[in-house]
Amino acid sequence: MDNKWHFNIGYLLFAWIAILLLQQWWTAAQQVEVAPYSEFVDLLRQDKIESVEVADKSLTAILKEALPNGRKSIFVLRVDPAIARDLEAAKVEFSAAPDTTWLSNLLSWIVPVAIFFAFWSFLTRKMGQGLGAAMSIGQSKAKVFVEKDTKVGFADVAGVDEAKDELSEIVAFLKDPATYGRLGARIPKGILLVGPPGTGKTLLARAVAGEAGVPFFSINGSEFVEMFVGVGAARVRDLFVQARRSAPCIIFIDELDALGRARGLSPFGNDEKEQTLNQLLSELDGFDPSVGVVLLAATNRPEVLDPALLRAGRFDRQIAVDRPDKGGRVEILNVHLKKVKLDADVDPARIAALTPGFTGADLANLVNEAATLATRRGAKTVSSEDFTAAVERVVAGPEKRKRLLNPQERMIVAFHEMGHAIVAMALPGVDVVKKISIIPRGLGALGYTMQMPSEDRYLMTRSELIDRMTVLLGGRAAEVAIVHEPTTGAADDLQRATEIARAMVSRYGMTAEVGQASFIAERPRFLELPGTGANPAAASEETSAAIDKALGHLIDQAFSRATAILKICESIHREAAQRLLEQETLAGDELTAIGETVRRQVEGKLLMSSA
Repeated sequence: MDNKWHFNIGYLLFAWIAILLLQQWWTAAQQVEVAPYSEFVDLLRQDKIESVEVADKSLTAILKEALPNGRKSIFVLRVDPAIARDLEAAKVEFSAAPDTTWLSNLLSWIVPVAIFFAFWSFLTRKMGQGLGAAMSIGQSKAKVFVEKDTKVGFADVAGVDEAKDELSEIVAFLKDPATYGRLGARIPKGILLVGPPGTGKTLLARAVAGEAGVPFFSINGSEFVEMFVGVGAARVRDLFVQARRSAPCIIFIDELDALGRARGLSPFGNDEKEQTLNQLLSELDGFDPSVGVVLLAATNRPEVLDPALLRAGRFDRQIAVDRPDKGGRVEILNVHLKKVKLDADVDPARIAALTPGFTGADLANLVNEAATLATRRGAKTVSSEDFTAAVERVVAGPEKRKRLLNPQERMIVAFHEMGHAIVAMALPGVDVVKKISIIPRGLGALGYTMQMPSEDRYLMTRSELIDRMTVLLGGRAAEVAIVHEPTTGAADDLQRATEIARAMVSRYGMTAEVGQASFIAERPRFLELPGTGANPAAASEETSAAIDKALGHLIDQAFSRATAILKICESIHREAAQRLLEQETLAGDELTAIGETVRRQVEGKLLMSSA
């Protein structure tokens, strides 16, 4: 309102000055041309003037006859008589300079005042913004979406049917609280969506608001925390005040772990984050869910949240939003594939089989990558080959065809990658090899072997984990067998194999040296078999030594098995590596034929994993 007032005053001032300038121009245009005073004196002496109109500082003379230029009057500015006599005696043409007009006098004080007023208005507006920012620092920064802004419903969310079923109760309550509570049931005060990044937690929350047709308050947990003590708590209070005014509604706090991290971890006893969290706990205790305010929150780090947040009566329901299975991925792909032009041969089920472990965000990115690749090659539709290339691009990175390797390095890379493939083909139950390439990709990959599981897996046996380590060490075994010394190309393989071995020893209790015990300090987050994201718990020196010994034994065992397989398949290995050097990529029927030859070669040999 203040800014609008300043703008109106400025427009009025500008219009007033413009009118005055226009008036001065019109007046000047209507006046008689100013003549020299000496000309008036000459005409007066020659008796050519009929009458004179005398003003304070000027004279207007009416002539008896028109002058040669047609004028019948002249307008002159008066000159002091004494000075006029002296100038006339000197026979010099003389005239008086016009005094400043009333407009000039007016503008001489209006313009400085106007400049000062404009500068004062600018400073006032800036100070008002600063003051307003200071006064509103405790106000909530939540973005409010009404029903028509949300534009998302359950039909737009796929692959998380269990989570949608859980949240449908919230929708039913928000639409009809009286019917839902007829038996005394109450809606949960807080619902926590837990899952890895990109699985659709935020989308689910917006879909609940869209289905229920209620306002949706969305805010990130980090937006509550400021450098000023007490600001976060004030914002929490303001958020719940706004929500009560808009009830029924949904409050959604994304990245709750930024706000709700467990207290007591800071060296300061009562810092800003703890005050903010305390206020949130107080609001959760104080508001009545029957008014129609539902609190949703999302996090991918539930293990760091304060236990007081998760108790019954606060966030008393947790809904897992995990990575989708194959059927869920097909549903998600069907949603995103509606937006692109597809070839008739594109099969969502086949794409879903190529993308185990992909989240909804990963699949959306995959579809966009495939459409981009098709556009880049000038195609009219997106084909299945584009999706295969997009999977490779997402998993392994873009091709680096300008990164030229010398012949010796290309040969090592070819034998390394074919070593992975030969070992994988020889072991039953290992993920199928789909493609082998020695074209550099991404930041450091000089080649890659693409394996795709035939189905989603949630449990793995000890033998399967050892087989997976054996495949990872197949590249290093090939280097040692062909080049007779290891290279740096197996660094990533060694790291992944070591992670599997450490998980087997210290988490899964799969070795006799350590026994049926776990030495993981905290529960890993969304663990993908195999591996661990947690630090080992404190153990005695003897136990730590036993863990290291068992870990080394598992890796040595896997390396020995990979070496034995490659020795049995030495001729196949050399022939296939040579073909890979010539073609740079092997896939499809060629790999199928190589796999059948490898399996016949190793059939009957002792390749079972040992304890």
